[in-house]
Amino acid sequence: MSACLFCRIVAGDVSATIVAQNELCMAFRDIGPQAPTHIVVIPKAHCRSLNDLGDATLAAALFQMAREVANAEHVDESGYRVVINTGRDGGQSVDHLHLHVLGGRAMHWPPG
Repeated sequence: MSACLFCRIVAGDVSATIVAQNELCMAFRDIGPQAPTHIVVIPKAHCRSLNDLGDATLAAALFQMAREVANAEHVDESGYRVVINTGRDGGQSVDHLHLHVLGGRAMHWPPG
């Protein structure tokens, strides 16, 4: 079994509240939400970080799913933020590429 938490979620070995998926991507609720809507979108195939993403088709699929999730969660009209943390200094806590879709409240700048 892979040690990667998100790979284990994809495999069904770790439970998650899945809100969307297709052949390339999966979206699930964050276990420590930072906003009323906080969904994590991941590629199903392991990709360590944005630095390792070389597939434009996969990149498009991830952003398309983020948009679809925002629509399904009804934050598309009021506004939402999509965040990709890359590397330790960038705040990446799981070494599997993931997008955070945050909404349901006003976002502030700078993010911190």
